[in-house]
Amino acid sequence: MIREIREEDFDALMGLYTQLHENPMPQKDERIRELWQRILREESHHIIVAEEEGVIVSSCVCVIIPNLTRGQRPYAFIENVVTDENHRKRGLATACLAYAKEIALREGCYKMMLLTGSKSESTLRFYERAGYNRKDKTAFIQWL
Repeated sequence: MIREIREEDFDALMGLYTQLHENPMPQKDERIRELWQRILREESHHIIVAEEEGVIVSSCVCVIIPNLTRGQRPYAFIENVVTDENHRKRGLATACLAYAKEIALREGCYKMMLLTGSKSESTLRFYERAGYNRKDKTAFIQWL
């Protein structure tokens, strides 16, 4: 099942995120709880998950960003695409990305952007098969 995140999914999502850039499980303190609530309240912030037998096994984030150019149409930014290592190569991330595209279309976005830190050719081809290209834009990152 592909759906948007629910409040009770925090622990499962964070468990999945430990497989993303060796991200450690955060301490569930007041700061994290407030951040989680802020994300859940933000209408433009969508965390999409693939669930199998009650377990979250894949996810991506889709943020809709208001815009003053391109006819004032927003754009979507995709981040944190991850699938549990035991559930890969089954189309789950592709399904999450397709759900994100549905949101972007519904919101009238004129484009979707996705950044990846992966240099793996198979990962890059995966994103191309999902409809993204690496030719139109050049991304620059400044780490803070």
